[in-house]
Amino acid sequence: MKLTTQENTTNNQSLLKRYNECRQITEEICEPLQPEDFVVQPVAEVSPPKWHLAHTTWFFENFILKDHMPEYKIFDDDYHFLFNSYYETEGERWQRSERGFLTRPWVKEVMAYRDYVDEHMAQFISQTTLSKSIIDVLEIGINHEQQHQELLVYDIKHILGINPLFPTYKTPISKSEEVILDQNFLDVAEGIYSIGYAGENFHFDNEEGEHKAFVHAYRIQDRLITAGEYIEFMEAGGYEDFNFWLMEGFEWAKGEKIKAPFYWFKEGGVWKHYTLGGLEEVNPNEPITHINYYEADAFAKWKGKRLPTEFEWEIACRQYEPTIPESANFLDQRSFRPMPRVGNSTQFFGDVWEWTNSAYAPYPFYQKVDGALGEYNGKFMINQMVLRGGSFATMKNHIRHTYRNFFHPNLRWHFTGLRLAETI
Repeated sequence: MKLTTQENTTNNQSLLKRYNECRQITEEICEPLQPEDFVVQPVAEVSPPKWHLAHTTWFFENFILKDHMPEYKIFDDDYHFLFNSYYETEGERWQRSERGFLTRPWVKEVMAYRDYVDEHMAQFISQTTLSKSIIDVLEIGINHEQQHQELLVYDIKHILGINPLFPTYKTPISKSEEVILDQNFLDVAEGIYSIGYAGENFHFDNEEGEHKAFVHAYRIQDRLITAGEYIEFMEAGGYEDFNFWLMEGFEWAKGEKIKAPFYWFKEGGVWKHYTLGGLEEVNPNEPITHINYYEADAFAKWKGKRLPTEFEWEIACRQYEPTIPESANFLDQRSFRPMPRVGNSTQFFGDVWEWTNSAYAPYPFYQKVDGALGEYNGKFMINQMVLRGGSFATMKNHIRHTYRNFFHPNLRWHFTGLRLAETI
């Protein structure tokens, strides 16, 4: 069906509004930073904030403006090499582990780059009849930037959290005291269920295709595991008892001398941790976070349970949380911390990403798209585990029941926790 001129204009205005809002949030996340914060890269997994600001801009310049806007002039030819992330199709790139070496271009030059691309994107979206293929790339670009917004929050916390002064990034909102921590489980019947995305709205290719999965009857916890429960595991010698650990995980914990979640340490008999609000005592009612897959799996075994598979998580989430609650703790709330469970919330969405017991692999019917965007997800489907549900650094309009996040099992600088499951 061909759209009228008025319908095209309305659609373009809506897309431009979403584009501008997304770009503004990225810069808002960076507002509390000082110039020195923008170039730090403490480990290879962490990218300097300046690099995030430039790379998300490069995405729109490279995949939309360069190819589709007549007479568009590239802002700086060197930026293609500096700010390409992993797209082999796009040619040579600066190494990920050395992004912190880039003291130049300056932050103000990167911000000028953003302004330049934003100005041209506004012209392009406002004055062009956008084809479906261009709209699809624009949608990917917006969602891609939202992923980098979350990465920015992870990375900023890492940059500040290893500083012995434990600087405050931003004062989080106050913590709720209306906490309900009963240990209940939600039953799911044995059966064959649909898994994966089906529909016309935006989704990533790793959510395709919709397919059937059989599950035995199981139950899944109706909330996230708390920091207080995890302290019980630590104090019971959980990190020292090999019986609860995968061999690879136990070797990791011994080799790295890991005894607690990332950012945690004990002072005067009290567990403390670095938060985006600075150094705090651990709140036992908040969801545990900054644990990796090995730690989550060991805790589950210590409790006599297991982690759910990603299929079990999705089935239960669809059944017990069919719509995303307004109260879910996302970046929209600017809480900048996981929050204790209140009311009858199941915490399937927001707070922390949940480790599942599923390896990141293609679904049946998955097809890699042609070109550079075909590199977006498929080539990472090896040696990683799936996480579900989003975190307090995820935008609400970015998440879905079918959304598949993925990380290597040893990583824990991101906001990750767990809930328990068991077969009935």
